Amino acid sequence: MISEILSLGQTGGPPLEVLLILGGFALAAGFVDAVVGGGGLVQIPALFSFVPQASAATLFGTNKIASISGTLIAASRYVRAVKLPWNAVLPALVGAAIFGWLGAAVVSLLPRELAQPLVLVLLISVAAVTLKKKEMGSFHAPKLSVARERLLGFFAGAVLGFYDGFFGPGTGAFFIFIFVRFFGYDFLHASASSKVVNLMTNFAALAFFLPVGAFFIQAALAMAFCNVIGAVLGAHLAVKKGSQFVRKFFLILLAALILRMAYGTLEMLS
Repeated sequence: MISEILSLGQTGGPPLEVLLILGGFALAAGFVDAVVGGGGLVQIPALFSFVPQASAATLFGTNKIASISGTLIAASRYVRAVKLPWNAVLPALVGAAIFGWLGAAVVSLLPRELAQPLVLVLLISVAAVTLKKKEMGSFHAPKLSVARERLLGFFAGAVLGFYDGFFGPGTGAFFIFIFVRFFGYDFLHASASSKVVNLMTNFAALAFFLPVGAFFIQAALAMAFCNVIGAVLGAHLAVKKGSQFVRKFFLILLAALILRMAYGTLEMLS
């Protein structure tokens, strides 16, 4: 499997000094992503800034290979430490698998700029609700029937799976918010569940990017190694510190996402 990936990837990627810089960003991304998601907020801008000559599809593919390695480690850590609500997670995995691939397939066909203002509004709304309801996510109290958990789980996986394959920033945060707000999970269980589903959205996107060779193999492997280190540290800290720590980290991530999206939207409109 690894040899097949190596043969598909593009050689002649970034020089060594750029790989070292990207590795630092990947380590930070792995840590953030393991706690609350949003590692793409760190990795994608770094790739676009330091490898400006590459196509968007190649950079997205490189990012997915790097991030999926850390996500896999973080998800396995959560599965061992937290009892996952599989009634919601399994249908979400199915939806994410199907629509994550579709999102990646249309990434070059639709103008992503149209999604940016909408995502900004959604992020502000999520932050406002989370700040207003301070008790939200403090206790794990599932409130849906099994049938509704399965239906809403599939719908959430499908919508956010497509979004992750097509655009990406904030996917983990949106998953956590949905699991907390609509399913009644605490932040720790929501983060664990979102990590497992986010793993599937990454696999689905890679199912499109890998066969067409849309990635730099050297950069992807170097960043994957560093992303795993960050993910191990982040998942360990999240499990040890619990829901309140995850909630605070979640709000910090939302603030960073909102600032980035607001800047990008203003730049786009000017």
